Amino acid sequence: MIRPAEPGEAEVIAALHARARATYYPDGLPPSDVDWTDAWRGTIERPDGEVLCGVRDGEIVAIASFRTPEGGAADTVKLYQFHVAPDHWRAGLGSALHAACVERWLAGGRRAAVLDVHVDNRRAQAFYARQGWVPDPANPPAEDDHHLYLRWTPPGE
Repeated sequence: MIRPAEPGEAEVIAALHARARATYYPDGLPPSDVDWTDAWRGTIERPDGEVLCGVRDGEIVAIASFRTPEGGAADTVKLYQFHVAPDHWRAGLGSALHAACVERWLAGGRRAAVLDVHVDNRRAQAFYARQGWVPDPANPPAEDDHHLYLRWTPPGE
C-alpha cells in the first residue's frame, strides 16, 4: 500500500532513510549534525510538498519526498528523497512507489521531475534509468560534485 506519511512516523522514516543511504557510502554514512527525525517531521508537515510511504505488513519499507524546488518552474517537481529498505529491494516496491509519485505529479499538473543521485549509488542510477530518468542537460555536474542530476518527463513528451 502507498499512502501519505504522518508526522508521528518521522522517526521510523529517518531510520529507513539512514539504512538505505548507508548502502552507497563505502566507509559508512558521513558525520552529520542533522537531526533527521526533526528534518523528516518538517518535510512531512510542509504544505508545499508530499511524503509518500510504501507499507508492507504494517511496516514502512519505502519513502519518497517531493515538492516544487525553490525558484523552480511551477510544472516541475523535485524528488528529494526516494528510499526502499535494503531488505525489501527487488520486490517491486520502488516501482510501485515511483508510479504513485508519477500519478501525483501528473494529477498536480507537473510535466517534469528532477533529482540528484550520489555518484556512488549505482543501484539507484539503474533504477531511475529503468523508470525513464535521463541526465538533465540543464544541470551537468561540476567536476568536484558527488551527484548526477537527472530529469524525468512523461513518455512521449
